[in-house]
Amino acid sequence: MWRPDRSVRGPDRPSLRDIDPLNRVFTDAFTDRYSRDGLVGVRVPHLNTLVWRYALEDAGDGAMIWRDADGQMVAFNMVHRSGVEGWMGPLAVRPDRQGEGLGSTMVRLGIDWLKAQGARTIGLETMPRTVENIGFYSRLGLVPGPLTVTLVHDVARRVGAPPELLSASGHQLSHRLDECRRVTAELAPGVDFSREITLTRDLGIGDTTLVRDGGELLAFALWHSTPLAAGRAKDEVRVLKLVARSLPAFERLLDALHGTAAAERVGRIAIRCQTEYAEAYLRLVEAGYRVHWTDLRMILREFPQHPSSKGVVLSNWEI
Repeated sequence: MWRPDRSVRGPDRPSLRDIDPLNRVFTDAFTDRYSRDGLVGVRVPHLNTLVWRYALEDAGDGAMIWRDADGQMVAFNMVHRSGVEGWMGPLAVRPDRQGEGLGSTMVRLGIDWLKAQGARTIGLETMPRTVENIGFYSRLGLVPGPLTVTLVHDVARRVGAPPELLSASGHQLSHRLDECRRVTAELAPGVDFSREITLTRDLGIGDTTLVRDGGELLAFALWHSTPLAAGRAKDEVRVLKLVARSLPAFERLLDALHGTAAAERVGRIAIRCQTEYAEAYLRLVEAGYRVHWTDLRMILREFPQHPSSKGVVLSNWEI
């Protein structure tokens, strides 16, 4: 009796030619996930090609795909590392190939890769309402941690001096990158966002806003303004990484981000805040930010996060 070939090969490292099949698997898998969670009728759009390029280049050798016997993409896992901080996302399995154990293999390989790279924090994020995912990741040794709350704020058009941007550094660029690296290491030893900052600048999809006191760097925020979804207009500044030496520096950075968004001619700022930074979260709420979305951060046992005790370090585990 004939049986279909259910074999899978991989992982392979994807190239830019794989963006279309990545988008198909992404859209089908997440649309199916939302439907099973009760959000019937929601169709997840394809991601912007530039966003995929950022994800692929940021992950580097941690970008993994699997194909079926016909050479069609079955699954992917984008595994990222910022110094000693490692995380996975997005990751997805084509709906018709779920339940075969491939998801477990993908996550275990991602964890092994991060361990081999020297990561001391390893985790990912999932939707809090998705109890199947929480149970699945827990069986692989990941433990539920804090929520990551996406907060948004509308931006009024305003006239004024724009804040300092990394892209305007000219011949001082390497010095500015070193400043960002030193401030991050001071608050979160071993964490380094330099690759993400440089890649964002090189792709032209965003920038880094800097806040100083005199000549000293107090805070910075790496952000993207290119649309997430393919075919959409630019409408927001999304903060991916945020580092501030203190809460007053954090508040000054929020004000600078409003100037940044106004200069970008977008109507909204989005910041993903880990709730372990309770004071920063409350400052956002007090400043008029609205809760827009929540994700559950899950951390591998024995590879925990270490929130800064001196300042604020927010690190987005999404693209």
